[in-house]
Amino acid sequence: MTHEREITEPVELCLPDGRLDPDAVGWTRRPLHRANLRGWGRRKRWEYWGVVTPTHILGVVASSLDYAGVHSVYLLDRATGAEVATEAVVPLARGVVLPERSGAGRVSVRAGAVTVTIDQTPGATVLRASAGQVEIDLTMPLPPGHESLGVVVPWGRHRFQYTVKDVGRPVRGRFRVGATWHAVPPAESFAVLDHGRGKWPYSITWNWAAGAGPGRAIQLGGAWTDGTGSTENALVVDGRLHKIGDELRWRYDRADWTRPWRVTGPRVDATFHPFHERVSRTSLGVVANETHQCFGHFTGWATTDDGERIDLDGLVGWAEEARNRW
Repeated sequence: MTHEREITEPVELCLPDGRLDPDAVGWTRRPLHRANLRGWGRRKRWEYWGVVTPTHILGVVASSLDYAGVHSVYLLDRATGAEVATEAVVPLARGVVLPERSGAGRVSVRAGAVTVTIDQTPGATVLRASAGQVEIDLTMPLPPGHESLGVVVPWGRHRFQYTVKDVGRPVRGRFRVGATWHAVPPAESFAVLDHGRGKWPYSITWNWAAGAGPGRAIQLGGAWTDGTGSTENALVVDGRLHKIGDELRWRYDRADWTRPWRVTGPRVDATFHPFHERVSRTSLGVVANETHQCFGHFTGWATTDDGERIDLDGLVGWAEEARNRW
């Protein structure tokens, strides 16, 4: 079992003066935090949905960094390695709508060639997005009893992050590339949500890995949570979340991102085998980002709360390093 405190009742992320509420620090099995952020300039808010199908990988981002909105639609053809990526940057994040609660309300973006709407209800999330030659129409049902990982990471009373990582979420629907529509087969596909709300330091590096397969999913994080007392690590088995409180060791080759990655700890021994590297760079003077996101397969194991070792072999997903000055 983890040493971290499990929160079981709804809670406000911030005190009335905008500082982190100490009662908000902990983790949840379903979204219970309201991100009542105050102030301007250091707030970072986003919704990211990643979807893996047998033939493609899709990514949709709607975000506000206060001084800019950064929105994107991404698609990878797994057979050919061909990528289609469209990004829109909007000064002062004008026009973006991001609700305070994960799983409730509407996300809305219309910027340049990118349009995103995400409607969230207790039973399902409906995602529609378009950008150039790509159009996406997906539904992510929320099965009864399905659990996700919510975590508050405290760097201090004025710098903190609330994240929801929902891995192995069912998905159905279709998407278009050019004139061709592709079905998303529910039995062979899955979706991952990264919901983020917080006030970040100017310079930060993070690692993130997520993978899923029938009845199993893994969520792993590193670097940005080190030393905070919180982690974003969990194993999901048949919809039940097993929180992993250990800080994990990440090993990978920054000279060759496609070599195997290793993520290990007392309850995790995972190897990630990339089959494609996506590189994203932004440089706007004092604001810059470099992300290496690799897609691939997992091998290894992780253990449940009662010590059962769960095989990770064959899970499909990604592992990444992101370095931000923002």
